[in-house]
Amino acid sequence: MAPDDPAVRRFWTALIGPGAVADLLRLTAAARAGRSLRRPVHLAELLCEGLVLRDGNAIWVHRNVPLLSPGHVRRLRPSLRAEYRAAMAL
Repeated sequence: MAPDDPAVRRFWTALIGPGAVADLLRLTAAARAGRSLRRPVHLAELLCEGLVLRDGNAIWVHRNVPLLSPGHVRRLRPSLRAEYRAAMAL
């Protein structure tokens, strides 16, 4: 998904929280612009969910935000899980 896709905020926020999503979007924007940032507050959550990678002091982000894995989808509340599956079927 593109970082500005509304699905990123809708579904990833439900899993990791708004602060972690904001950090992820700042990292993505900085990477696209070739800028560096200070260490994100929610780096541990982003690493744990596989949204960023760490190589020494460098933090690597994907060009696009990955779709939810099946394990992530199972963690969504049932109504949001159905909404996600319907949105991804389009």
